Amino acid sequence: MGKIKEPKRVKPFVGLLLSNLSLVDNYKKSLKYIFGESDLQSKMIPFSHTTYYNKEMGDTIFRLWISFSNLKNPDQLPLWKVKTNELEENFSRENTDKMYRRVNIDPGYITDSKVLLASTKNFYHRIYLNSGIFAEITLSYSKEVGWQPNPWTYPDYQDIEATDFFIKARNIYRLQYKKLPTF
Repeated sequence: MGKIKEPKRVKPFVGLLLSNLSLVDNYKKSLKYIFGESDLQSKMIPFSHTTYYNKEMGDTIFRLWISFSNLKNPDQLPLWKVKTNELEENFSRENTDKMYRRVNIDPGYITDSKVLLASTKNFYHRIYLNSGIFAEITLSYSKEVGWQPNPWTYPDYQDIEATDFFIKARNIYRLQYKKLPTF
């Protein structure tokens, strides 16, 4: 019989989609209140995989990934999604009678073997956690291949910029995890 154990701590990260680059520092300050200090940031890259966000954010959208120093318990993922949704709303702008997002923030976490994303949307590959939040394994890691997408993995998470970022973040995570005290 397997023994019930506390889960390993995980490395939080966020994926941001944004159009107003002058607000990046404001987003990062707000994220610090949720996650603590950041320790890695991807290059800002153009996002052109879908036009889904264009109506709210405009035609020029950028992708940015940020990981955070403090390893956390994975059961906090739903709280991170609720709080990042609140940040999106706080940074929204009103246009006539409708609110438009300036930033889309998707939190997740990294382990040795996976990149996991939170979502408010249910689908066949997502598992309900709590507080209206679902989770999906977006990338899986193997020594032979590195990060591998799943059939549902978003196209930008399959780009070389994404896999480069997640390789670096995984390496940092592994070093951090080794330094955790054991009881």
